[in-house]
Amino acid sequence: MKITLLQKLPRYVAKLAFACLIPLFATSVQAAVFAKGSDVGWLSQMEASGIKFYNSSGTQQDCLKVLQGVGMNSIRLRVWVNPSGGWCNQADVVKMAVRAKNLGLRIMIDFHYSDSWADPGKQTKPAAWSSHGISQLYTDVWQHTTNVMVALKAAGVTPEWVQVGNETNNGMLWNDGKASTSMANFAGLITSGYNGVKQNFPNAKVIVHISNGYDNSLFRWMFDGLKANGAKYDVIALSLYPTTSNWATLNSQALTNMNDMVARYGKEIMVSEVGLDASAASTSKSFLTDIIAKTKAVSGGKGLGVFYWEPESYNNWQGYTKAAFGSNGRPTVALDAFK
Repeated sequence: MKITLLQKLPRYVAKLAFACLIPLFATSVQAAVFAKGSDVGWLSQMEASGIKFYNSSGTQQDCLKVLQGVGMNSIRLRVWVNPSGGWCNQADVVKMAVRAKNLGLRIMIDFHYSDSWADPGKQTKPAAWSSHGISQLYTDVWQHTTNVMVALKAAGVTPEWVQVGNETNNGMLWNDGKASTSMANFAGLITSGYNGVKQNFPNAKVIVHISNGYDNSLFRWMFDGLKANGAKYDVIALSLYPTTSNWATLNSQALTNMNDMVARYGKEIMVSEVGLDASAASTSKSFLTDIIAKTKAVSGGKGLGVFYWEPESYNNWQGYTKAAFGSNGRPTVALDAFK
């Protein structure tokens, strides 16, 4: 049957329209997948202290909704084992995770494996584990991780990412898990945490997180060591806290490092923590816009997301000076980078 050009035209127009929509659809999918997040571990304590939060129009609102309003789609929550006062313990974290989940936010759980802060300068065993050797610590890490995962599952929460350790530049649970003393011990602790996650949430991505994301030699030392000792994990994460004068240099170094991690280990990349001085909101916006773009540009599409650390902690809450809310309790222009 002979078909005229006029008869073909509707199908041609339909195909052309579909072809034009494909890039738009792909872009929207990529934008939805990339994690734009905040660590808000202080939030429940701030609320209990009477701190209020407001959207950019000055209307009082749930802080999580304020963060959504500036483009955030993910929340990070730290877990301490038996903290003084109860903040960031299992019950507090599960309650906050349920809130975030009910708003449609994606969730990262960050295990410190301590009763308080764990970071490059301190990785103190929980008091209940203080006399335990490495074999018992493997069990402790697995059991604690499992307990929190089971509690989240019972509450209907499925974490997308789980950090096993926080800024573990030299391992965790010192001195038994100190990486410079025994990388094998630290690798075993990472794998114990990994097993506790995967037995409950097989699809959750397990993260190993260290600071100074610009320091390629540190990252190679750590992840060469973990690889040599058979550690199991899915994602390499970094922290980045530049100054107003060096952020562009550190961002470029961080991108070089992230691409090297992909090439060297085949892992996905996450920026778990960023922050810049609260008094420099415009500079912070430039910094954040750039690190988000660079993380999206990581080779192979393996840059998963960027999380701001405690943006809501305004008026120097707990002495922290890198918030991204102003003294009026509203988000500053810095967070426009996430829109």
